[in-house]
Amino acid sequence: MATQYSIQGTTAKGIAASVERGVTEGELAPGDALPPVRRLADELGISAGTVATAYKELRRRGLVVTRGRGGTVVAEAPSVASRRPPRVPPGLVDLASGLPDPAFLPVLRPPAEVRPVYGSHRAVPRLAALEELTRAWFARDDVPAERVTFAHGALDCVARLLSVELRPGDAVAVEDPGFHHLLDLVPALGLRMVPVAVDDVGMTPEALRTALRAGVRAVVCSPRAQCPTGASFSLARRDELAALLREFPEVLVVEDDYHVELAGPVAPTLAAAGLERWAQVRTVSKRLGVDLRWAGVAGDPVTLARHDGRMLMTSGWVSHVLQETVVGLFSDPAVAGLVAAGEAAYAERRAALVDALGAYGVGGGGGGAASGLNVWVPVGDESAVVNGLRTRGWWVAAGARFRIASPTAVRITTATLGVAEAGRLASDFADVLGEAQATYGG
Repeated sequence: MATQYSIQGTTAKGIAASVERGVTEGELAPGDALPPVRRLADELGISAGTVATAYKELRRRGLVVTRGRGGTVVAEAPSVASRRPPRVPPGLVDLASGLPDPAFLPVLRPPAEVRPVYGSHRAVPRLAALEELTRAWFARDDVPAERVTFAHGALDCVARLLSVELRPGDAVAVEDPGFHHLLDLVPALGLRMVPVAVDDVGMTPEALRTALRAGVRAVVCSPRAQCPTGASFSLARRDELAALLREFPEVLVVEDDYHVELAGPVAPTLAAAGLERWAQVRTVSKRLGVDLRWAGVAGDPVTLARHDGRMLMTSGWVSHVLQETVVGLFSDPAVAGLVAAGEAAYAERRAALVDALGAYGVGGGGGGAASGLNVWVPVGDESAVVNGLRTRGWWVAAGARFRIASPTAVRITTATLGVAEAGRLASDFADVLGEAQATYGG
């Protein structure tokens, strides 16, 4: 427990509010322990049951977690203050962002003229032209696209799908390691995360089977370029996972295909495997611009209807100005050429680092089907590697932000790492690992 912060309150609501205030103001940091129930009850002169009720509410809302004999501690990503990456120190090469190379992003050109219309767009929330383009985009990968809808990005869509399907306390299977913003989102919704191990070709069947038998109500995964590992489904793995999921038809499967190409090779996806409850969300921020907050969504009729029903009651629709901008980008041959050039460059840069690290006996990067903007490198001590590379001019991400129970590692974004620089980084990485082994004995 942080000694400078004293929890106050005489009711469960008051105690919970006091803890939340401490977390929000930074007085209680992630990992800080709260007092044992009986001790705090004695200090406040109230019953232990009142404190226990407050702690239960804080757990439900994702502010704290219970670690058995370790007691109750502030969550690593409390829902009132989602963890943000640290700022890149001046003079360092940023390889921690996970963002695309701006050189391969088109200039965004909103429509030159937007005329006002009478009333609301709620009655016609989607532009017909963008619906047609979106259906073709999904159909290219054999994803059923008779019905599509739009969202304000992947996390916006996932949050809406989970909130209409699940109730606080329900369990969600997530990839481990996985997308850090999703790992923040799930507990913030009051849901429990069940980690599912990932190998070179995605979620492992054994871990998914365990999660399904444990009673998860939803599964969230990526079919390709999985963040942070780069894993991509093989056809055999997709089929094995789909066979498992068919045994649990009531479980909602949400695929975040954030790295899908605008035009490229077909990838095996669970969305194309004939599941009963499913949705796939595709975004364009990595291809067309990080500020382009639009996503296309395909899914079964019930899932899409529930998504749209909730959206109707909140934001209502995705801006038609934004939709027209996306239509223009999808239809522009010059943009398609720029995106294709980016795809080739990203693949080359990622492979260059994986090969360079391999030459020093450093593993990471996944198998031949791996793709994306990042390389996940297992290490014994994340802090030692991050700090060691920092002294050599590199800024990489510690793996703690992406892990639940999986082993320690670091994530390196290769989107802007030139092929010529890969060798120097690999050499520095090997030196840092050697120093850490000499210092810590492994």
